[in-house]
Amino acid sequence: MEFLFEIVLQFAGEILLQLVTQLAIELGLHSLGETLKRPKHPIWAMIGFTLWGAIAGGLSLLIFPNSAIAKPAYRYLNLFITPVAVGGVMALIGQTRLRRGQILVRMDRFGYAFTFAFWMAFVRFVWAT
Repeated sequence: MEFLFEIVLQFAGEILLQLVTQLAIELGLHSLGETLKRPKHPIWAMIGFTLWGAIAGGLSLLIFPNSAIAKPAYRYLNLFITPVAVGGVMALIGQTRLRRGQILVRMDRFGYAFTFAFWMAFVRFVWAT
């Protein structure tokens, strides 16, 4: 039982780190929403979220240089679990915003949120100790 609790806490730490990062960015994008009226092509947006995710991963290493997940096999698993979980949460936030009639940004959609989270997780996977 203790083993299972340890695994859950390790994954929760990585998910929480990425979720807080993406929520902060999403709030920033909403504050810039009026200045970014002209939508970008989805391919350019996907490239941008890839770059921003990698940059966020690099910056997160300055604050949290160690991975919350110790075992290498679980770190591989985290590379896919965390982006799916964070993408799902961001999509739920987007659905809530849509129901309230608020403006959506691309981070409110699963695909863009997943891309950002995947590249952040990938950078952390490669360089976190």
